[in-house]
Amino acid sequence: MLLPVGGLGMNTSMDDMNLIQQAQRHHLVVRELGEEIDLEIGHGDDDPSFASTPIIGGPVREPSAEDHDESKHVVLVSQLSNDDQDMSKTQPAKRKKKVVKRWREEWADTYKWAYVDVKDGTARIFCSVCKEYGRKHRRNPYGNEGSRNMQMSALEEHNNSLLHKEALRLQMASKDKIIVDKPIYVKALMSKTAGSIIEAALKRDPNEVEFIQAVQEAVHALERVIAKNSHYVNIMERLLEPERMVLFRVPWVDDRGETHVNRGFRVQFNQALGPCRGGLRFHPSMNLSITKFLGFEQTLKNALSPYKLGGAAGGSDFDPKGKSDNEIMRFCQSFMNEIYRYLGPDKDLPSEEMGVGTREMGYLFGQYRRLAGHFEGSFTGPRIFWSGSSLRTEATGYGLVFFAQLILADMNKELKGLRCAVSGSGKIAMHVLEKLIAYGALPITVSDSKGYLVDEDGFDYMKISFLRDIKAQQRSLRDYSKTYARSKYYDEAKPWNERCDVAFPCAYHNEIDQADAINLISSGCRILIEGSNMPCTPEAVDVLRKANILIAPAMAAGAGGVVAGELELNHACNLMHWSPEDFESKLQEAMKQTYQRALKAAADFGYQKESPEALVHGAVISAFLSVAQAMTDQGCV
Repeated sequence: MLLPVGGLGMNTSMDDMNLIQQAQRHHLVVRELGEEIDLEIGHGDDDPSFASTPIIGGPVREPSAEDHDESKHVVLVSQLSNDDQDMSKTQPAKRKKKVVKRWREEWADTYKWAYVDVKDGTARIFCSVCKEYGRKHRRNPYGNEGSRNMQMSALEEHNNSLLHKEALRLQMASKDKIIVDKPIYVKALMSKTAGSIIEAALKRDPNEVEFIQAVQEAVHALERVIAKNSHYVNIMERLLEPERMVLFRVPWVDDRGETHVNRGFRVQFNQALGPCRGGLRFHPSMNLSITKFLGFEQTLKNALSPYKLGGAAGGSDFDPKGKSDNEIMRFCQSFMNEIYRYLGPDKDLPSEEMGVGTREMGYLFGQYRRLAGHFEGSFTGPRIFWSGSSLRTEATGYGLVFFAQLILADMNKELKGLRCAVSGSGKIAMHVLEKLIAYGALPITVSDSKGYLVDEDGFDYMKISFLRDIKAQQRSLRDYSKTYARSKYYDEAKPWNERCDVAFPCAYHNEIDQADAINLISSGCRILIEGSNMPCTPEAVDVLRKANILIAPAMAAGAGGVVAGELELNHACNLMHWSPEDFESKLQEAMKQTYQRALKAAADFGYQKESPEALVHGAVISAFLSVAQAMTDQGCV
């Protein structure tokens, strides 16, 4: 392998290669398509078809004078024996041509399963599925045994191991892509005091990427608050440590009699304002970092709502897709066997989230009632016999559209006639489509894990019903385009390059990256309503703010679910069913109060109403001040 000499001494053994420096640069990072690498390729070793292969990630850079100079300073790292090394001193090594190429497309699928890390003081190539590393040897991906591309060889060796194949089988069974850990993006803060909060969180939880990202966004919004009162630093440090974290195993038996074990979570983040409320998510990617991030966001969302409540979140890495009703019932009962002791109307009541719907909530509540020994309250579940309000499932989606209408009303505009791009195709996304149609808007997209669907004529109620049938039958959105000729399904793509006026990301956290943000700006989007928690990466948020795109944060725009849940739990309301008109009226009023609270808090700390940061910062400030006041009044508990 040819490596540039960077001023450091080179060791002849393979384990002492200068990969440690590379590990520091690319720790837990998958190299992107288009990144340049140095290959040890002699004359005739390269693939003759390479010249005609399209380049990924941009135009080819012509070799510069610096590259030419660099090629003069290379060393050949090998595993020659002592005799071979002595012989190499007398016989000069054959110089091989140094070639700088872009990553080829077929390498991308291989390298995305690997990352460099240090194990026992030695840099290793690890598998991103099972976090294990393979042995280094001389096999070359080109089939040329004489060449030594150590990184590819180590990965190739491991990918052929039974350990990796079993991990890969489990991964494919979940029908979910590998998400390789990425380095934490740290924003620059004007205040050293605010920066100290981030440093403390990074020191305590360095590997919890999603949670640290949520903390950074909150601290960034609170800079002016903390600058005015340093007392809030101690409050924030206490707030960032959850009151209780429960992590447990969930054993269950499938229909074939085989035993499986999943991991369960429940984080009761803060109860200073009242008993906890928060969702349960069943998804293969679920981990403690995501649970804490969701609990933190829920704490602020509940504090901002008209109902003063504590925040919690939980779930499991169980995937309900492809499971029978009996398998899901057995899993839910096993999950509740452990978690029930922490639940109750005055403690914590869970609500539905991703992967948890009517069926799952019914099984969970049934087991809770059985274990608790009495019918005590209800979980905040949708339209089943033990719930109160008639519009529980619609509340969050409708609330997002109501919030968008409030923003547009302040601009002397309305939703009627506006093109709206929506991501996701679950409960929230479907109800966003419904209410957009009711307001005369033109929703044009939905998406799933495989790609997105665009209908240039816009969706109507009949088309939404057809989409629901497709999802209920677990078919692909691609089937929609077979019925409606003016629609098209795009594989492995996102809807953010479609021309739109308002965007509603309702799929998953961090679904909008920097490139997607640029596409949104180019597509004419002026308002982004967050339907999912933290849908934008920090880099995307920076791009959108610089372009003056107004962002409505999920903790404000998504408060509809909190409102509906509390109406259900109100004893007076539990004895009756709200009409859709009455319920929508109460929901609209609650969304208006939330909107006004966020704007008032932003104005109190100097953020102009027209600023793209006003709603985001105002929502965090208002919520935090409510929680901070309660924590101060209750002392250090």
